[in-house]
Amino acid sequence: MDAKIALAGNPNSGKTSLFNELTGARQHVGNYPGVTVEKKEGTYFYNGYRMCIVDLPGTYSLTAYSEEEIVTRDFLVTENPDLVIDILDASNLERNLYLAVQFLEMGVPMCIALNMIDVAENRGIEINVKKLSVLLGIPVVSTIARTGEGKKDLISAAAQIIREGKQKRSFKISYGDDLDEALLEMEKEIMDSNFLTDTYDARWIALKYLENDKQILLKGQENNSSLSARLEKMVDKVSLHLEKTLNIYPEAMIADQRYGYINSIMKQGVMRQEHGQSRLYMSDKIDKIVTNRFLGPIIMISILMALYQFTFTYSEAPVVWFERFFGWLGDVVSTHLSDGFLKSLIISGVIGGVGGVLGFVPLIMFMFFGIALLEDSGYLARVAFMLDRVFRIFGLHGSSVMAYIVSGGIAGGCAVPGVMATRTLKSPRERLATLLTVPFMNCGAKLPIFALLIAAFFAKNEAAIMLVITLISWAGALLVAKLLRITIIKGEPSPFVMELPPYRLPTFKGLAIHTWERTWQYVKKAGTVILGISIILWAMMTFPGLPDSKVQEFENMREIEKVTSGTAVIQELQTHSGDTELSGEARNLKDRLAVIASQKAEESLRNSIAGRMGIALESISEWAGFDWRTNIALVGGFAAKEVIISTLGTAYSLGELDPEKSESLSETLVKTPGWSPLVALSLIIFTIFYAPCFITVIMIVKESGSWKWGIFSIVFNTTLAFALATLVFQVGSVMGILGG
Repeated sequence: MDAKIALAGNPNSGKTSLFNELTGARQHVGNYPGVTVEKKEGTYFYNGYRMCIVDLPGTYSLTAYSEEEIVTRDFLVTENPDLVIDILDASNLERNLYLAVQFLEMGVPMCIALNMIDVAENRGIEINVKKLSVLLGIPVVSTIARTGEGKKDLISAAAQIIREGKQKRSFKISYGDDLDEALLEMEKEIMDSNFLTDTYDARWIALKYLENDKQILLKGQENNSSLSARLEKMVDKVSLHLEKTLNIYPEAMIADQRYGYINSIMKQGVMRQEHGQSRLYMSDKIDKIVTNRFLGPIIMISILMALYQFTFTYSEAPVVWFERFFGWLGDVVSTHLSDGFLKSLIISGVIGGVGGVLGFVPLIMFMFFGIALLEDSGYLARVAFMLDRVFRIFGLHGSSVMAYIVSGGIAGGCAVPGVMATRTLKSPRERLATLLTVPFMNCGAKLPIFALLIAAFFAKNEAAIMLVITLISWAGALLVAKLLRITIIKGEPSPFVMELPPYRLPTFKGLAIHTWERTWQYVKKAGTVILGISIILWAMMTFPGLPDSKVQEFENMREIEKVTSGTAVIQELQTHSGDTELSGEARNLKDRLAVIASQKAEESLRNSIAGRMGIALESISEWAGFDWRTNIALVGGFAAKEVIISTLGTAYSLGELDPEKSESLSETLVKTPGWSPLVALSLIIFTIFYAPCFITVIMIVKESGSWKWGIFSIVFNTTLAFALATLVFQVGSVMGILGG
């Protein structure tokens, strides 16, 4: 049987020595067509195989900057060898792995010859070959090419791969949110048009466009000029964005992330230097401290605490300004509009609903700024690296950490991209366990709910409570993941390799752009999706309204109060609006009329479609401390978690304790009977764990490939959330803590 094997590697890696050792006199030398690069071919016989071995030109990379690189790349694509043996200099492993990573990205069948292992040992370098093989997912064989040591083992491994046949392997590196998003968009365009896909992989083509590869750009323009122009425009867009935010270009970012990936491999016990001084870069020096087994977690928790302290401290005043603005806006509308459905819609549906969500924009903005600082500096990747040891205990993969962080593992993310981020996990079981638990993270939609309840009932310890909420969400997600992994999603965890990009000093411009982009997404959602849902829920909380007999009953109560007070008092009330200008009798009448109006509004809300739903659920929800108004909000939260705030705002403005006095929602909750710190804590626990929003459920279905997992996430999460909230409330009530 004939087989074609390509030998590749960096210059001076011992590639030619290995070629000579394998082929001996059975070789000939020529030039590749059209170029002056030397072409060497030879033959090796092994167990019935006639192996045609081609010695490719030595190269450090597969970018089209030199003839050697173009020849190597074109040979792999056009000649389609059965196997590539990548020869690595063991004494310069990190540098040599850069080419190996690019081969893996191309998807070619390959194995690694870890050459010059004797030179590495003389320099005090010890390499764990088995660990390196596991992490890369391909065979790695130690060799000494000049003596022939390891030659038989290498050929045996090569023959095994050839016997198994060419199997398409999926190997992807994350290049950061901006480039990953661009890659996905470009991949879709390329695959939809079959653009060069008969020769190259779609993702690889997209990468070459981002790297401004002249050869691929030329081929693309010849194949489909209009699509090529669109791809180049996408590259220009992301290039401009990266330049503004990080002062870097796609080519440099891609190289950084590849070396970050390699750096992660090196840090996992692959290489140990017993004597001599290893070269330490600044990032390595910092990592010795921040990823230390003992200091790392302490530093991480301290940074999170500082982030929350910063957010709550500096957002407090702007949040109050926003609350006052929306209160003032409600008063203005109330003054200039006559009573009716339009006035109710604007005040309760729009201002009370959307205004309640927008009131937290300053807090969201400060939180996003802090997260952008951690992300742009490279620290978040270190958090993921450190947590891998913990995640393995719970049957997850280290890459799950980034999915959790994207979903709001610190605060302020979104479960939708978190679910999509699980695509990087190779094991289907780990991927499923991760995408089912990422909705437990504190996404940006949950953050306003926590901020509201913390401000109302735990104002003295805001940062500490927020840190506790974060730890609860992580602990809950990991425990549920463990439960899933030992029951319905059993399987062994796969090896973890993750990019550790170099530390950078974030630019203020970059931080400002990232903060604005995420804050604007939040504002847009409030002004579109949340506005629409708020109007629908306002209608459900307004109609069908009170029957005529009940309306007349409240009118009679008002008339009785007026008649009892006398004409003079009524005229005084109509003439003067300010409480200080009124007599005691007039103020008493005003208070009694306000109570009647409040009773009428509450009765109308109870009789509405949403009110009836909330009351119907109250016999169950009261176990967790939730009243019928809270039930309405939580049902609305199935659509989007921000709706919980807007619905509470609408519900309490429709049934205002004092319709003439505008108060913030947090002030209203504190004064409302039935609310207490214990109820607030119960609601926080329920919000952390209950069903994902509708869009996230759709993404779970799409990524898992089955509706059963979407339905499972709704039923299981809600059941778990209610059980935990009930436990908290009932235990708290029995022990008499937090107002229980």
